[in-house]
Amino acid sequence: MKTDKLQKPFSMIREFQLADWFTLANAVCGTGALFSMLTYLQTDDVRHVYFACGMVVAALVFDVLDGRIARWRQKHSVMGRELDSLADVISFGVAPAVIGYGCGMQGLYDRIVLTYFVACGVSRLARYNVTAEALSGDEGKVKYFEGTPIPTSLLLVMVMFWAASQGALHESLWFGQVVFAGFTLHPLVLLFAVSGSLMVSRIRFPKL
Repeated sequence: MKTDKLQKPFSMIREFQLADWFTLANAVCGTGALFSMLTYLQTDDVRHVYFACGMVVAALVFDVLDGRIARWRQKHSVMGRELDSLADVISFGVAPAVIGYGCGMQGLYDRIVLTYFVACGVSRLARYNVTAEALSGDEGKVKYFEGTPIPTSLLLVMVMFWAASQGALHESLWFGQVVFAGFTLHPLVLLFAVSGSLMVSRIRFPKL
């Protein structure tokens, strides 16, 4: 009985396809980005912002590769799709929001917007998972997306990388800050609001 219990975790690992390991690498990179930003908040060493942004870029590479490998090997699974969504939430939802927070978007209104952005990303992925079959053509392939894919948040990460390289962090954040009812909003955070809104929109984008 004990042997059977020990074998169960390893049996799950044996069920992983090659593409699933690349999906896990995506999640690992996203988690690494989070740790880098936590380190930046502790040390104020801007290199950790660069590391965090670089890890999100690496996550995108793995995200692209896992799809290509799955198509190449013609092995798709429900578990792989769910695993991909969970990894994307970390790398392209939570990580960009934490990067924005670490770079200075720390007011109450900022946090509300960043939370909204993550919630939109989660909703976008959930909607895709339940509508993927309906969006598929005769060949069984999804022809278009409804709403922008969550990896487009990489554009926000690149904006933050650029801001960090120019020293535009915290009090020097671009567009300054607005205080309303005693709470702070950095206008730059509105880019996250726009990105999140586009993700949950019904606008159709062709899948390349």
